[in-house]
Amino acid sequence: MTYMRMRPGFSWLLESPGDLDTRTSKLAAVAEIELAIGTGASQADKAFADTRTLALSANEDLDLAGSLLDPFGATLTFVKVKGIYLKAAAGNTNSVILKPAAANGFLGPFGAATHTLTIPPSGFLVLAAPVSGWAVTAATADNINVANSAAGTSVTYDIVIIGTSA
Repeated sequence: MTYMRMRPGFSWLLESPGDLDTRTSKLAAVAEIELAIGTGASQADKAFADTRTLALSANEDLDLAGSLLDPFGATLTFVKVKGIYLKAAAGNTNSVILKPAAANGFLGPFGAATHTLTIPPSGFLVLAAPVSGWAVTAATADNINVANSAAGTSVTYDIVIIGTSA
């Protein structure tokens, strides 16, 4: 493995036919971030990816320092998080909520323990801090909570977290 890449963006091609011509608007706004393998600025050496399902009204804490597994089955301990991707499945009825956990919450991009992000069905988010990352402190600030927004049905989501071991 020689790099990790994040590539969120938007693009469009809009056309409006006129009497003698067609007017077009084209946009490609992409923020491609490529991280070399390592632990310094603009680098990452740890990755977690999974598809997960939460029962109705359920939630789970993801421990960034000691319980998640990398793609090869080794236990991950993030020291910094450089990027988070979360996509709610199209078949969900309820939204997926991402926030710091109540105990030992990872504040990272949230800013405060009470801040939350709600991702509706088919929605996704990409959070990136590629240069310096967000600090993870084992046993005191290392848990992210993912919750099903309501009762009635389960939710499925994909999550990817990349970061560093030092």
